[in-house]
Amino acid sequence: MSLTSNPVENKLAELGIALPAAAKPVANYVPWVITGNLVFVAGQIPVKDGKPVAVGQAGAGVTLENAQAAARLCAINILAQVKDACGGDLSKVVRIVKLTGFVNCGPAFIDIPKVINGASDLMVEVFGDKGKHARAAVGASSLPLGVPVEVEAVVEIA
Repeated sequence: MSLTSNPVENKLAELGIALPAAAKPVANYVPWVITGNLVFVAGQIPVKDGKPVAVGQAGAGVTLENAQAAARLCAINILAQVKDACGGDLSKVVRIVKLTGFVNCGPAFIDIPKVINGASDLMVEVFGDKGKHARAAVGASSLPLGVPVEVEAVVEIA
């Protein structure tokens, strides 16, 4: 990938990440809403080419490492939505404000924050200090399509 004048795109290229097209909604919602200078991104699941890359519960069929990778993919899909919201220009991102992550798991699974680190770590890798954010990490007994993770975001834009 060639370097551009956009430092965010350059960082993604350096990390070997090609953002997919922003996924279309599959129910009665929109993928993102802008109000003021904030973009609220609907929950993104770990799908690639329209199919889940993992299904099952963290700690019961899905390893911690695979759940973290799924959370990272959720973050990549969030960035695709933010890019769409910004008219294709991720340099408009001022800050990742908040991530909320949901982990499909049983009641004994306590590594929920470690799973969501897969998404949080990517935001910091891509945006540096602007990627540091507030966060919630919540366990859930099931998620759409049986995926192990779903992540939503609030992003400040210029």
